[in-house]
Amino acid sequence: MGDLDNYDRKILTALQDEGRLSYTDLGKKVGLTTPPCIERVRKLERDGFIKGYSANLSAQRLGVGLVVFVQVSLDRTSKQAFEDFRNAIKGLKSVQECYLVTGSFDFLVKARVRDMAAYRDLLEEELLGLPGVSDSTSIAVMETVKETLAINF
Repeated sequence: MGDLDNYDRKILTALQDEGRLSYTDLGKKVGLTTPPCIERVRKLERDGFIKGYSANLSAQRLGVGLVVFVQVSLDRTSKQAFEDFRNAIKGLKSVQECYLVTGSFDFLVKARVRDMAAYRDLLEEELLGLPGVSDSTSIAVMETVKETLAINF
């Protein structure tokens, strides 16, 4: 992160808040004219600081408002078992995030579905059938207090 100067940090912060800013508006916001602003954004993209751009959609409006976290344990802890699980979970569209974690289980999965019946189907028909899965514990979210993709740096 040492190669980011104050302008780069301002650009990244502004784009996190509003990814559709024009280069002109972005430049004004961070104190640069348009050409150097464009060049800095392109460099931040090339260097991997900006991975892409997306729209923040309303899960409620789209009918997938239930968030469930699932703690998944594998029946074996070989490198291949972990790789097989990683590859399989990437194909599940309801799964938004999956993390290999430390502790009493192996993976933490975040899924977003329509309702509990849809979650039960996801669990029974997909998650528990993934390679190596031996056990799971589910935590249904009752209320989202804070949810952001913003990175504080």
